[in-house]
Amino acid sequence: MAGGTYNILFLCQGNSARSTMAEAILNREGADHFHGFSAGAHPRGHLHLYTIDLLKSLGHDPSVFSSKPMEVYSEQDAIKFDFVFTVCDQTAKESCPIFPGSPMTAHWGVPDPAGATGTEAEIRLAFADAYRMLRNRISIFTSLPFASLDRMSLQRKLDDIGKTGLPESESA
Repeated sequence: MAGGTYNILFLCQGNSARSTMAEAILNREGADHFHGFSAGAHPRGHLHLYTIDLLKSLGHDPSVFSSKPMEVYSEQDAIKFDFVFTVCDQTAKESCPIFPGSPMTAHWGVPDPAGATGTEAEIRLAFADAYRMLRNRISIFTSLPFASLDRMSLQRKLDDIGKTGLPESESA
């Protein structure tokens, strides 16, 4: 693939936690060559309170993010995506709209922190863990030598990134 600037869409169910975190991370870590977006299959219409708190604590401005349906990006005059990553298992199983630009796709499933149970500290830890896992994957992704990879090699690397940080039983 040629070098340049790439548009990446992160998809999830509610677009209130994981996909928004991924958008925030990519726009900070890869600002020179990547532009991140996020959307949900069934958006909640608002960010989870713990997502907002976590993003603020890590120096992101949560006011620039919103929970929106993925269909906003599937229209003819929409942004052309180079990559679309699902970050939750449920969304990966649903049929997605066709996005302009024939983007490469991969599944980078991350446990849903919004579904975490326990004490407030345990739930907040689930949000921090999701952020950490996404940041690790995005760091690997932004470090790929895009100009020297053909499409098939790149697809293998994208799929491998989705297995990063999973327990051994899930990554096999």
